Amino acid sequence: MVDIRARKVTWQEVGLVTEPGRYLYRFGWLTITQDDLAVWQSFPNAAFALVPIPPGDSTDEYHLGSFELGLE
Repeated sequence: MVDIRARKVTWQEVGLVTEPGRYLYRFGWLTITQDDLAVWQSFPNAAFALVPIPPGDSTDEYHLGSFELGLE
């Protein structure tokens, strides 16, 4: 299992998705919203923190939380 604490993901790491939805990745299920995509479209190098969704079953579920713009 991947250690998720303080784990951040970039748009490139999630495959440059273009639609909001629920996607399966190596660390579990990730829900990406239209607002998340809007940030990535404006700041392609932004990195979002993974936030666990309280468990309702045995799957690992996450959504995107705070982000760093990744400006260099």
